[in-house]
Amino acid sequence: MKKKIFIACDTSNTKQIKKIIRETKTNKLNIGYKFGLEFFLSRDGRKFISELKNQEIFLDLKLNDIPNTCSAAIHSLKDLKNISYLTVHINGGYEMLKEIKKNSKKLNKKLKILGVTILTSFSNSSIKKIGHTKSISNLVKKQALIAKLAKLDGIICSGFEAKLLKKICKKMEIITPGIRLKGDNVADQKRVMTPKNAFKNGASAIVIGRSITEGNIKNNIQKLIKSLK
Repeated sequence: MKKKIFIACDTSNTKQIKKIIRETKTNKLNIGYKFGLEFFLSRDGRKFISELKNQEIFLDLKLNDIPNTCSAAIHSLKDLKNISYLTVHINGGYEMLKEIKKNSKKLNKKLKILGVTILTSFSNSSIKKIGHTKSISNLVKKQALIAKLAKLDGIICSGFEAKLLKKICKKMEIITPGIRLKGDNVADQKRVMTPKNAFKNGASAIVIGRSITEGNIKNNIQKLIKSLK
């Protein structure tokens, strides 16, 4: 079975997005594309996404607000019938998650809702600075249980928590960001992992951006394929 890889398209430049899609084509991997706030909020971003055909689209909006506002936000996406995944922050709470899940099925029965746990830019020391007393692994475990109760389709977590959550969320997808090829700059990330180790730890899919999109994209894709062997 081909490994599922989402390429993070973190730019507001549509020409660059087209280049990323064109140069990451391969029959050796199951490739999809993740679009975050930078592209979605750009002048041509939403229109580009709505017109993208024959691609698996991961819309990374990380919704987090009161249930009524999130319900309205889901309704506002009604023109985007081609998206496969949408992210929400589990921190928004059970009621918000339940409302998003309910309204997502009205929008698109095939749309999968993914709950975001602790961002990969956080370490245990940085999470304490904003008032948390529990470790990241304990927080993520608690968040996963809430997401499971709300019947979300999947979890977003770092590779370090994937093995733990695989036992809790047996029927849910586990998608892991914070991925770097061996030797690459980790930049603003704290909890990073190689593609091979993330899959080994239980990820059903990974999200990889800069390791692929910076420099020679075609060469980087080949490095990724080689790293997974």
